[in-house]
This record gives sequence, structure tokens and C-alpha cells, in this order.
Amino acid sequence: MAEGSIKVAETPLVRYLLRRADDALILGHRLSEWCGHAPMMEEDMALANMGLDLIGQARTLYTYAAEVEAAGHDEDAYAYRRDVRGYGNLLLVEQPNGDFARTMVRQFFYSAFMDPYWRALMASPDATLAAIAAKAEKESAYHLRHSAEWVIRLGDGTDESHRRAAEAVAHLWAFTGEMFEADAGERALIADGVVPDPESLRAPWRAAIADVLAQATLAVPEGGWMQKGGRSGAHSEHLGHLLSDLQYMQRAFPGARW
Repeated sequence: MAEGSIKVAETPLVRYLLRRADDALILGHRLSEWCGHAPMMEEDMALANMGLDLIGQARTLYTYAAEVEAAGHDEDAYAYRRDVRGYGNLLLVEQPNGDFARTMVRQFFYSAFMDPYWRALMASPDATLAAIAAKAEKESAYHLRHSAEWVIRLGDGTDESHRRAAEAVAHLWAFTGEMFEADAGERALIADGVVPDPESLRAPWRAAIADVLAQATLAVPEGGWMQKGGRSGAHSEHLGHLLSDLQYMQRAFPGARW
């Protein structure tokens, strides 16, 4: 374990909160990598704002996880002081940005799942979770609309943009199956009605994906093997490189404050 790393007492609810927070933090970091590099100024601002939305979601989820765990940790400890195997984010969100088409398809696949997921979570009897979901859903609705419009524009654009969008769909499709999985701990939360069952969102997600890809003149991949492991800490090499950047200051100067 790296110097300064923390150990987390992962009850089912703490593990659930950290996984959702990790999704948002890692994807938010990926979007932040576009700052100053987007194809136009308006898109540079849009990607930065979407990244900030996601990092804000991560902060609220980490804060609630700290309250539930009650071990003296805070949002910074969860973000900066866990090793790579301690992260439970989806493999989808840690994939490199690639070109603009790959970034937009990744965002579209994720947002098309999270928007209805947040809406379902708003009905949770856990008042804190419901409040977090109510705020996050407003943000995810914009993320979904924005990314879907770009997928359509790219897919139904030039030969080059169509080719890149099609390659992005084909490459990222294998990482989408993990969104609908739940382990035994999350199954217990689902059985108690605390959180929604992600499997219940597979059909509406697929319908939303098919509608947008049809408008984009892109094919929906059929079948195929799905990558998984992110939820249990088995990540691609990309997450380690990302964390070495994200966590550098805290690892170099443990406990440093501005």
C-alpha cells in the first residue's frame, strides 16, 4: 500500500456510494483533460462545466460515504488516498479520451444510463441519496442531451466524422455491460428498496441508444463479450496513469493544505 493510503470499512452502503462517486470523479477528470484542447471555445467550456458537474457529484457522494463510514475520512481522503485497487469505478469511464468522437460516445453511453438511474434513485427512502439524485439528474439530463446531439452530428456528418464515431461505438460497446451489474451487497440495498436495480434500466437504455444511433446513421453493436472488473477493483492500466496525475500532490506532500 502506498504511503498515506487509507483503508476503508466498506459496508454495502459505503461501497455503493464510493463506486458511484468514483464513476463521477474519474469521468470528470477525463473531461477536464480537454481544457484548452476542445475543437471550439464553446465546447471547451461545455466539457469543463460537465466535468465540474461530475466532480461535484463525486464530492457529495464521498461526503455522505464519510458520514456513513464514520472513520474520520473525508472527500479528499477518498479521492487522493486510495490505491488503484480500492477504486470501484466502471471501466468505461477510465478509458482514455481518444479523439472527440470517442469522448462523446463514452459520455453518451454513460449519461444515457445515469440520467434514468438518478431519476429512479430520487424515490429512495434514504433522504440524502434522494437529494443527491435530484440535483445530479438535472445535470445528467444536460449531459445526455449534449452528448447525444454530438453523436448524431458526428455520425451523420462527413465520411471522416462518421468513421470515427463508428469506431468509437465499436470500441466502447464492450464496456457498457458492467453498468447493469450489482454484487451481493448492492443486491441487499436493492431488496430493501434503498437503491434501484440497474438491470431494470437495460431495456430503456438500449432503446435510447438505438434511437440516437439510428439518427446518427450508426449501427448498434449486436452481442459480443463484455468487459468487467472495475467494480471489484480490477482496472485497466489507464486508471493507474490517471491516478498518478490526479493524486500526485497529495502523495508527494501527504496532508498538505493550501
